Amino acid sequence: MPKPTTNTAARKSTDEASLAERKAQLETRIEQQRIDVLVNAEHWRQATHGIDAFYHAVMRWKAPLYGIAGLVAWRSLRRPKGGRRLAGRALGLAMTARRLRRLVK
Repeated sequence: MPKPTTNTAARKSTDEASLAERKAQLETRIEQQRIDVLVNAEHWRQATHGIDAFYHAVMRWKAPLYGIAGLVAWRSLRRPKGGRRLAGRALGLAMTARRLRRLVK
């Protein structure tokens, strides 16, 4: 059986220094990872800004859109053939509004 070394104080101080160095390395690594997460989160926020803006616009108009969809459904049940004509008129109105908006700009 091997004899235990008699210089345990030196070994203990070396182990403590090694542990302190390892702890400092880990803390630095964690801090860098936090910075990376913050940078990536900002990147995603900028990349999805258009989608978020569209979603919020749709949510603002959610109740009127439900009402319009209900009226369209009710009308299509009463007069099924009129749905195509109504869709054509809605498309024409949307294209006209789009063209007018471009002319104003």
